[in-house]
Amino acid sequence: MAKPRTSYVCGACGARTSQWQGQCVDCEAWNTLEAVTGTVVAALPGRKGPAVATSKTVIEVTDETEMRASSGSSELDRVLGGGLVAGSVILLGGDPGIGKSTLLLQAADALSRERCVLYCSGEESVRQVALRSRRLGLESTTLRLAAHTRVETILEEAAAAQARVLVVDSIQTMQTDATESSPGSAVQVRESAARLVRFAKDTGTTVFIIGHVTKEGTIAGPRILEHVVDTVLYFESEPGSRFRIVRAVKNRFGAANEIGVFAMADQGLKEVRNPSAIFLSRPGTAVAGSVVTVAREGSRPLLVEIQALVDDAQAMSTKRVAVGFDPSRLALLLAVLHRHAGISTAGQDVFVNVVGGVRIGETAADLPAVLAVASSLRGRALDAGLVCFGELGLTGEVRPIAYGEERLREAVKQGFRRALVPAANAPRRDIDGIDIVGVDRLEAALDRAF
Repeated sequence: MAKPRTSYVCGACGARTSQWQGQCVDCEAWNTLEAVTGTVVAALPGRKGPAVATSKTVIEVTDETEMRASSGSSELDRVLGGGLVAGSVILLGGDPGIGKSTLLLQAADALSRERCVLYCSGEESVRQVALRSRRLGLESTTLRLAAHTRVETILEEAAAAQARVLVVDSIQTMQTDATESSPGSAVQVRESAARLVRFAKDTGTTVFIIGHVTKEGTIAGPRILEHVVDTVLYFESEPGSRFRIVRAVKNRFGAANEIGVFAMADQGLKEVRNPSAIFLSRPGTAVAGSVVTVAREGSRPLLVEIQALVDDAQAMSTKRVAVGFDPSRLALLLAVLHRHAGISTAGQDVFVNVVGGVRIGETAADLPAVLAVASSLRGRALDAGLVCFGELGLTGEVRPIAYGEERLREAVKQGFRRALVPAANAPRRDIDGIDIVGVDRLEAALDRAF
């Protein structure tokens, strides 16, 4: 027999207690405890005999695994790890107006052609969603729309319609009867997400949740929101750019840090099949301070341009600014450049930028960044057909990186004919169409590059 129970949850840290008190014992915040109504299942009477086993072996579970469903977008499928998994919960965050609702409305339209999809908006009316759908040129006649902010109502409607995919836009507008706090509060976001996750696991429904972000760029609400979902995606874009990058920062069913590239057009988001061609929109003539590298985002090799500008310091202290590149890593590389190549940037401002709004977190960009700085400082342009990658050690050695041959083959596809790589990454067999130069020291790399 189930009986109701009231507990109190801190809106600041999420701590739970059985009695109300003025100050939270965990985070010491005042007047943040809010009542949450739940149920407790009474203890079952003792039974005689052995318990009935309900567990399954790994083989039994994997034999029941279903095929992934395509979202209708190969770029989104790539980020998700190959498609939608039944019963998974996917959280999509991003800045206002970046295209979160547009992307999921397009995906819902494609999915509704083969299964029941319910798109529930807490920010727009059904009429507004339908008008946006027509503006985007979506033609599905089976996509179901609803405008609710009460989680219990949404789940009842999804169960009645036997929806296989549920889109909730957005979690900050949702509220549940379990707590009396206002929508968007930490307690409401956590409790609403918990009910959506339980519904997904119990029914096998795939749930998409849209989340707003704070000014720091993280999803608003308690951090536990990102822990309870299966996949966390972030929408990224440079101001004024029409290109959008969807990045997986957590994925239980695929690789993290995988990216999908889209372009915002009049009729919604369009897939970019060859993002390397976009990020390599270079001028016709070679210029000083520019070099191309092959980064690896998830499972995809991506050619990007790294630019550097070295100029006399305009103030008493010098600047070291990096965009899309680790600033502390830049300071380390400048020290290596001075110590082992004799090239000093003292009294100089150094700026490094990864073109296209891409962030490079791997050490493969060490050698290209140093070559770009040296090129700008000397005022000498590198060969426009040169591509390079490699990690630099503190002793000046050029260290190998993973997936070297795959990066070289991607460079060949984009028309590059010369590569400067670590000696250990030079393939044993020549690759048609590209001249590969292997180096093991920074000094040798600078000599061969210029």
